[in-house]
Amino acid sequence: MRKISPEDQARIAQAVAAAEKTTAGEIFCVLAPEVSDYRETPLVWAAATALVLPAAALFAGLRPDMLTRLFGGWTIGHATATDTAIFSALSVYIALQVAIFILAALIASIPPVRRALTPGALKTARVKRAAMDQFLSQGLHQTRDRTGVLIFAALAEHRVEVIADEGIYKAAPNTVWDEVVADLVAGLKRGKVADGFVAAVTRTGQILSSHVPVKADDANELPDGLTILPKR
Repeated sequence: MRKISPEDQARIAQAVAAAEKTTAGEIFCVLAPEVSDYRETPLVWAAATALVLPAAALFAGLRPDMLTRLFGGWTIGHATATDTAIFSALSVYIALQVAIFILAALIASIPPVRRALTPGALKTARVKRAAMDQFLSQGLHQTRDRTGVLIFAALAEHRVEVIADEGIYKAAPNTVWDEVVADLVAGLKRGKVADGFVAAVTRTGQILSSHVPVKADDANELPDGLTILPKR
């Protein structure tokens, strides 16, 4: 995970505080190193590989009796020994599947490989769920005017979510949140996590101030800093 220095965290907190001075809305920032360990990915790939590779070898011309000879089995010459030969070949075939399954699972368990093999749709779904969990657990849905905005980044998945509560979601056009996402992604792509969050927070503040202006009795309902989730 890219290091976030105390100075970077202070910059983000200052950006949130400055943005919220112009609006009654609340901005909350969350950074997740990885939202899921995707334990099912190695198992799925290992199972598929163990099923496909031996079958493909058979279609390519490899025969059960060849498998038996390959692994040192005896050649069966008598006709009544056919069942024994088939059983021997199947045993070797199953052992080969098990070996391929274990090897593929070990390779797919390497974190960079596991992430690369995980379908994008699954990553997106997990990030959306993690972002919504944070939105609810941090109480953004309980702000006075329902104008909380969550800015969420998942580093390992390379995905960003911006969730606006119904008070601001109804007031601001949906397209403006694409601009917030673009600002954050631009910083993350450069390896400048703090810059990305500061830009996204600044743009969010501009959106909120236009649609949810500050009130005389406004109070800061949520912490201004960056929340960093523990690594999985």
